Amino acid sequence: MKGSSESVEKFLRALFSRKIVVFCGAVVILFIITAFFAPYIAPYDPDYADFAAFLEGPSKTHLLGTDSYGRDVLSRIVYGTRVSLIIGVLAVIIACVIGTFFGMVAGYFGGIVDDIITRLTEAVRAIPQVVLAMALTAVFGSGIRNLAVILGISSMAGYIRMMRGQVLSIKESDYVMAAKLQGNSNFQIMFRHILPNSISPIIVMMTQQVGSTILSEAGLSFLGLGISAPTASWGSMVSEGRVFLLQNPVFALTPGICVAVLVICLNMFGDGIRDALDPRLRGEL
Repeated sequence: MKGSSESVEKFLRALFSRKIVVFCGAVVILFIITAFFAPYIAPYDPDYADFAAFLEGPSKTHLLGTDSYGRDVLSRIVYGTRVSLIIGVLAVIIACVIGTFFGMVAGYFGGIVDDIITRLTEAVRAIPQVVLAMALTAVFGSGIRNLAVILGISSMAGYIRMMRGQVLSIKESDYVMAAKLQGNSNFQIMFRHILPNSISPIIVMMTQQVGSTILSEAGLSFLGLGISAPTASWGSMVSEGRVFLLQNPVFALTPGICVAVLVICLNMFGDGIRDALDPRLRGEL
């Protein structure tokens, strides 16, 4: 227990030793709080249309103005935070669970099992993620749940490759051989011994993948293939606002800035976690 607490303490000290990581972590937490408490933070119903206030600029009544339907832009951005984070986190969890399992199976069993999984993974990786997501969206439809599943499936190849490489590097280790001699089954060895010792790079990849998944969701919504109206989404808000860029630039620019800030902060925080988990970068080796 003492060694475990010391490791956690070293990790946290290394993670928060850089001011930029602390700042990015604070920004990500702010977005998460906004998503959780959206009904209490948003000044208006995001779907309420005020027909007397089309494309108004920022004012005391509407801090970021209104859109082309008279809806409050700030309220829609607040609720859009919830949509982006839900899709980003769910998609990454789906991709991680499925990809980690198949990567572990491929690396552990090898042979024809490895060949089949690897070839299918390479076929999926040959298709750009956004193109694959667009094709799956056209087949299965949009919506928060469908979009999370689609983005998860389209991004799981990276987890398969990552986990396969980890398993290949540690499956001949002494503790794995000892577990085999004790009579543990293959799946017991994989989940009790291999997975816990290869999870660190997967955690880093998950943190960084949330940002790219949010960016993909925004791109699909911008193209009209993601979240459909009237649900608030940053990507669809940018798509709607670009037509009125000269009349009310805040309408289009603000959600775009939110996407950029959240993705950059998630990536920087993921880099901080990677550096904190790597003993070479902490100066321990």
